[in-house]
Amino acid sequence: MIKQLSVFVENRPGSLMQVTSALTEAHINIRAVASFDTPEFGILRMVVDQPTEAKDYLTSKGFVVRIHDVIGVELKDEKGNLNRMLSILADGEINVSYIYSFVIRQEKAPVMVFSPDDYEKAARVLEDADVKVIEDADL
Repeated sequence: MIKQLSVFVENRPGSLMQVTSALTEAHINIRAVASFDTPEFGILRMVVDQPTEAKDYLTSKGFVVRIHDVIGVELKDEKGNLNRMLSILADGEINVSYIYSFVIRQEKAPVMVFSPDDYEKAARVLEDADVKVIEDADL
């Protein structure tokens, strides 16, 4: 599993920058980021190099932050690989709540990050299908 931060931010100019500025101050490296919004607030989801420290620092600055487990899988940049992974999960009757990717991994394959409804089952069916599941240490 990979640890992901979910930061609740107001839906207004500069709110995302306040989060990234705080992480810059704390010397935290953002490895992946995705933003999901509603009319009043947004959820900024991030994979960072120091999740516990990032949560503590952001909380001290007044942000509401949660740490969640997500699954990351390494997918080569080839046609159909994302579809293959999603087919494996669908065949295993695993729902994906959201998905995003990051590609900056110094000569390694891109990683798709997603939140399934059953983490253990998702990891098992993917590994059984020879899809490489990524841990924090692999990033």
